[in-house]
Amino acid sequence: MTLQTEYSVSGIDDQRETKQKMVALDVDGTLIDHNGAMSDAVREAARGVVAAGHQVIIATGRSLGATLPVIRQIGLESGYGVCCNGAVTLRLDPSLPEGHQVIRREIFSPRSALVALSGKLPEAMYALENVDGEFLSTHSFQDASFGIEARSVSFNELLDMEAVRVVVHSAEIPLEEFEQAIASVGLQGVAYSVGWSSWLDIAAAGVTKATALEQLRAELRLPKASTIAVGDGFNDLQMLAWAGRGVAMGQAPLEVQQAADEVTGSIYQDGAAKVLRSLV
Repeated sequence: MTLQTEYSVSGIDDQRETKQKMVALDVDGTLIDHNGAMSDAVREAARGVVAAGHQVIIATGRSLGATLPVIRQIGLESGYGVCCNGAVTLRLDPSLPEGHQVIRREIFSPRSALVALSGKLPEAMYALENVDGEFLSTHSFQDASFGIEARSVSFNELLDMEAVRVVVHSAEIPLEEFEQAIASVGLQGVAYSVGWSSWLDIAAAGVTKATALEQLRAELRLPKASTIAVGDGFNDLQMLAWAGRGVAMGQAPLEVQQAADEVTGSIYQDGAAKVLRSLV
């Protein structure tokens, strides 16, 4: 699959030969099932790729606090991670006081998007991650993907804040109706993706897992052919298209499977483990 030009960074020698791979791994539905568990097979396979010296990068819609436990599970101590669907990039280094540091945050003003969405989804719950990594939410909205407890605020308090991530969720509205409401808004000036349920993630315009990964690829000076990505959701579409080898999970929607070079087994068949074992 050809790397999309909007993700390309000039100055990389793509003829350079290297045995090292850059392996981008989604979390939920890829490494971890919908009950929040990682199988022994997936954990051992991921640890094997880390031990082999490849650049393993967790690339997730989760925020930092919910990403770090996954990083620890697969034995990553150094390297990089991508959170918030590309809006936050962290560097892992065991010599740092906390073992990691945020090296990039892509910030945006969510006001226009929030105002437009509230007109169509007035009863939805809204949450915002600010530039300091804090979460603020309406209706006491909490979710494990935040990684920390959100502080309850009014909707109007969210409007003037700068954000790295905005989440909109409605447990009462069926997914199809939720998607129709989002489509009718015609969101402009932001990047967004709808999840498996009535869940919307919003980031700065042009920001995806793929854009963050491409920045890291440039800094690591790895050729395009050395990139591999595994994912299962609509927020993985660009990442799978970006990778030299894009692999969709077996339970992924058809559109996601079509964006990939190949399809592996489902999360319950340890599909990610199969891909990871092929790298060592």
